[in-house]
Amino acid sequence: MTNKLRSVGVLSALALALTACGGAKVGEAEKPADGGKECGTFNLAVNPWVGYEANAAVVAYVATKDLGCTVTKKNLKEEISWQGFGTGEVDAVLENWGHEDLKKKYVEQQKVAVVVGPSGNKGVIGWYLPPWLAAEKPELKDWNNLNKFASLFKTSESGGKGQLLDGDPSFVTNDEALVKNLRLDYKVVYAGSETALIQAFRDAEKNKKPVIGYFYEPQWFFNELKLVKVDLPAYKTGCDADPAKVACDYPAYDLDKIVSKKFADSGSPAYDLVKNFSWTNDDQNVVAKYIAEDKMTPDAAAEKWVNENRSKVDAWLGK
Repeated sequence: MTNKLRSVGVLSALALALTACGGAKVGEAEKPADGGKECGTFNLAVNPWVGYEANAAVVAYVATKDLGCTVTKKNLKEEISWQGFGTGEVDAVLENWGHEDLKKKYVEQQKVAVVVGPSGNKGVIGWYLPPWLAAEKPELKDWNNLNKFASLFKTSESGGKGQLLDGDPSFVTNDEALVKNLRLDYKVVYAGSETALIQAFRDAEKNKKPVIGYFYEPQWFFNELKLVKVDLPAYKTGCDADPAKVACDYPAYDLDKIVSKKFADSGSPAYDLVKNFSWTNDDQNVVAKYIAEDKMTPDAAAEKWVNENRSKVDAWLGK
C-alpha cells in the first residue's frame, strides 16, 4: 500500500509466487451473450488485505458470470504484482495506494503498465488508538505527547521502548522513518498480517490494554470498533518525497487501478470492466465484512453484493 516500500523481491520471486498462487479459478467460463470478443483468461492480482480481496471477489464474479471470463486470482504482495505486468502474468491491480515510484518505473519508463482511473475508494493511513484508551488519555491523540507515555506501550518485543504495532511488512508504511525523525522513543513491531493487527486492537479494547498502531481506511473493522486517529504533523505536498526524511502524516489517497499495457490493448471485455469498476468505501466494507467476519467465501460474498446492487454492476458493463 504507499509511496515507498521495502524491496520485496526480484523477478525470480515473482515467478515462484505466481507458480504457487496461480490457478485459483472462479466459476465456469461462458460464451459472451452478445457475440462480442471472448474474454479468455483474466489474471487478477489479489493483495493481502481483505478490502482488496473484496474488490477482487466482485470483479472476478462479474467477469465470470457476465462476461464468460476464466479468472485466475494470484495472491501477491503489492510490488510483486507490478512485476507481473511486463511478463503478462498479471493483468490488473484493483487497489493501488500511491506508489509513485512504481508508476514511474512500470508506466513511464518500461511502459508495460497503464493507469486506468480511480476505484472510487478513498484511502487513509495513520496511527490509531483503541477507543477506551483515547477516552481515558485524550492527550495521546497528539503525537507531541507520545514520548511521555512510551513506557505505557512497552512490550517484550519493543526492546525497552514503546511499541508501535504495524501490520504486514509489505504494507505501505513510513512508520520507521516517522519514529526516527520525530524522535519518538518507540520501536515498530510487525503483527504480520491485517488479521493479527485487527485482533490486537480488538483485544486491546476488550481487555483495556494500551496499544498504538498503524491502521487504515477503507476497512470494515471500523464498523465494529471506532478506532481513534493520532494527529501526526500535517501532511504537505512533498513532505514524504524522501522516504528517509519523512516527518509528516500520510496523505489522503484516491485509490486507483493499474493494468498491463498488453491487457489494455487486448480488446478483452474484462479490461472494460476493470476500467469502469468503481464503488465506495461503504460498498467495499460490506463485502469485506462478509468475507472476514461472516466467513462467507469471496464468491458467495460477491454474489450477495452483486444481487443487491445490480444497477451499479450494469453501469460497469455499459448496460
